[in-house]
Amino acid sequence: MLRRVLAPLALLAFWAAVPASAADDDLTELVTRLAKIGSCGSPSFSPDAKRLAVICNLSGLPQVWTVPVEGGWPTQVTALDDQVTGVAWSPTDPDVLAFSLAPGGGLNEQVYVVRPNGLSLQRITEGGKINNRLYGWTPDGKYLRLGSNRGNPGSIDSYIFHLGLGHLRLAAVNQGSGSFEDVSEDGRWGLVQRVKSRGDANVSLIGLRQRADVLLTLHQPPGSFGHPRFSPDGRTVYLLSDQDRDRVALARVRLAARSGSREEREEAEKGEGEEEEEREERAAGEEAPVFWKVEPQEVIAGRNDADLSTFALTEDGKTAALLWNVAGESRLSFLELATLKETPGPALPGALASGLEFSKDGRLLAMTVSGSNLPADVWVVDRPSGALRQVTFSPHAGILLEALVAPKLVTFKAHDGLELSGWLYRLPGEAGVKAGPVVVSFHGGPEAQERPSFNATYQALLARGISVFAPNVRGSSGFGKRFVNLDNGEKRVDAIKDIEDCVGFLVGQGIADPKRVGIMGGSYGGYMTMVGLTEYPELFAAGADLYGMINFETFFSHTEPWMAAISTSEYGDPATQKELLQRLSPIHKVDRIQTPTIVLHGANDTNVPVVEAEQTVESLKKRGIPVEYVLFLDEGHGFRKTPNKVRSTVAVVEWFEKYLKDAGGK
Repeated sequence: MLRRVLAPLALLAFWAAVPASAADDDLTELVTRLAKIGSCGSPSFSPDAKRLAVICNLSGLPQVWTVPVEGGWPTQVTALDDQVTGVAWSPTDPDVLAFSLAPGGGLNEQVYVVRPNGLSLQRITEGGKINNRLYGWTPDGKYLRLGSNRGNPGSIDSYIFHLGLGHLRLAAVNQGSGSFEDVSEDGRWGLVQRVKSRGDANVSLIGLRQRADVLLTLHQPPGSFGHPRFSPDGRTVYLLSDQDRDRVALARVRLAARSGSREEREEAEKGEGEEEEEREERAAGEEAPVFWKVEPQEVIAGRNDADLSTFALTEDGKTAALLWNVAGESRLSFLELATLKETPGPALPGALASGLEFSKDGRLLAMTVSGSNLPADVWVVDRPSGALRQVTFSPHAGILLEALVAPKLVTFKAHDGLELSGWLYRLPGEAGVKAGPVVVSFHGGPEAQERPSFNATYQALLARGISVFAPNVRGSSGFGKRFVNLDNGEKRVDAIKDIEDCVGFLVGQGIADPKRVGIMGGSYGGYMTMVGLTEYPELFAAGADLYGMINFETFFSHTEPWMAAISTSEYGDPATQKELLQRLSPIHKVDRIQTPTIVLHGANDTNVPVVEAEQTVESLKKRGIPVEYVLFLDEGHGFRKTPNKVRSTVAVVEWFEKYLKDAGGK
């Protein structure tokens, strides 16, 4: 049938002329095609740089694939029942891949190794409810850098796993969440980012063959420090930093060292739990302990209009690839570290880029590129020529990408004069026409950012004639240190007021019909949805809460202990600020809700546990408010499996169409 190949915009005219039941079938068909748009990302080079390991959902679930760097047919490596969350090719052995898997979509990730042909699959973590993280390999390819809360549920500690011996060893104890970012070329030192509280992080140098734990980022909180990387000689650390500035920049810390006496060595040695081979390596590689002097941080690349999202270093330490976040869109540049000369990279084919990785010789730079009308795919920059070419080609059967709506960035003033911004999605030709239905969509985090990425729900709503506004209210990242901390603790009240300001802007500009405004969001965005429905019930005709919190008391008592530990500065401390958390919890104001609400959640969610959804649904049912509950038994925090993505998107779009397409929604 002709309608099977029609783009979303063309379907609008068709829907207007068909009965409701037929239009419902078309919605499911359209959403199914949108949900089946593929994505590939997280590139990792093979040692010879001839192939890339990538994570693709071409089979309906994110799995490990490999693809030739020069382009060609991809090869599926894993075909498991759960989603792959990370992959890293051994830097020395072309026959070994490491990857992480999220059972049921939960936070209890497990780490595996496998051959590129899919054989010899082996889990190296213990399974069960333990939360594990894969951070990558050591330069010699002998060890994996891991994180785990196996020793303490309240922290993600750093571990090193000897692949040949099958031996796991504790490298560093972290309070809260720690990520094991890098290991020096000689294997003696590591770099750990520690997040003791959300919005504030530190970077420390740790000893892997002697006891050492040296803070590199002494500062007055809050501060953002991360993604630390060693220079080849191990005497300089490059990192993301906003020390003494509002915007995140590239900084470096120089290290000066002295060797200690043999007596000092005996005191500083770290030998507990080592296997014989490890002890021999340590003894051969170290005559005496090293003590470090940390020089002051030096910013070597910064902008006043952008945050540095990430960077990558060539193996020779001569060049850094920089990825800037400019008002939500990515810009690539290269920095020569000897001269600090920065030159722009090629223009990117999509608004967003991530996952930078150089080949060993530094000639190739791989990354993931995507956009609101561009599926995520892996691209490679050939540095000598400057050419940018596509390596993976995610399918989009039945969808004309050019017909998908790209948003417009708009700015407006909040109640206190603070400038806010957001991405406005409207069908072409709608500007200047009469106001219509709009869904306001809040991102998660809260220290995250709404950016112009592909979103099947947004495109399906647009195809149904419903516009979308996705704001970045105070507390969002990407706008500097001051802005991201404007919603901490008691200040969250101001962020809640931003909800009303968003609707006021849309109505005031003639974009939204005040009787046909909806609200939605996932995770923290789900919390903002429930806050909006309790604080401003008169503003919204429908709501969609996707795996959001409604009660901070139950959130803190049921989420992962390490997540609770780092969240007290963001929301409030349940031990000392119980009254604040009660005031900020929508559960205590559900009697104000007048709005039909759909609630969607994953049964395996240990970030925002399902008890939050259950409280929401039970409270609304008791009050006779129209509510629909969609529970996915095989998902965690977010929905990854294609059938579940279809079901969730169809349910949300049908809900808003039911209550927003006519003024009598409530």
